[in-house]
Amino acid sequence: MPSQAKQVRFDSCVFEVCGEVYEPAEDSFLFAQNLKVKASERVLDVGTGSGILAVLAAKKAEFVVALDVNPFAVSCAQKNAQLNHVQKKIQFLQSDLFSALSPNSVFDLILFNAPYLPSEPREEASWIGRSWAGGANGRVVVDKFIAQAPSYLASSGRVLLMQSTLTGVEETVRKFQMQNLAAKVVAEQRLPFFETLTLIEAKRNL
Repeated sequence: MPSQAKQVRFDSCVFEVCGEVYEPAEDSFLFAQNLKVKASERVLDVGTGSGILAVLAAKKAEFVVALDVNPFAVSCAQKNAQLNHVQKKIQFLQSDLFSALSPNSVFDLILFNAPYLPSEPREEASWIGRSWAGGANGRVVVDKFIAQAPSYLASSGRVLLMQSTLTGVEETVRKFQMQNLAAKVVAEQRLPFFETLTLIEAKRNL
């Protein structure tokens, strides 16, 4: 049975989060604080979790598609879209990264607060564990995302990816470059124990 929901606030928005869904934390808030969306943009939120980024994006975007492999997250995000009165602007799909999208889907902005922490297989066995577990080196999901994202990115589009320095920021920049995307760090936040949260923006090399 789902555990009792917690309530989280960001600016004027309220989010209810059940125990099977990643609760917005420092990485979510750093992402949200640096999220800039234009009214004409089509936005894709990969790994939407509680829906915090999808909801905030929908306040301005033309429309948003929100994906998550976790069925509890999809349900939670749908409820939060209703709670914040943006449900008509967001489509929610259960999806392992981009798997539920049609091949011709294209977006101006792709968001991903990735599972970026090094982990063991047992930590990836639960829905909540999959929200942060990135495999032995923390890069398993990040690397899959970087390889697939360009296929869904508009010619003038951009990607925003949240990860930790524990996962190798230079490696992420290099792999974006291999996909003909120019990447740079646009926001950082230091955490205890030698870790820094890092928001990376990638754009096509035109």
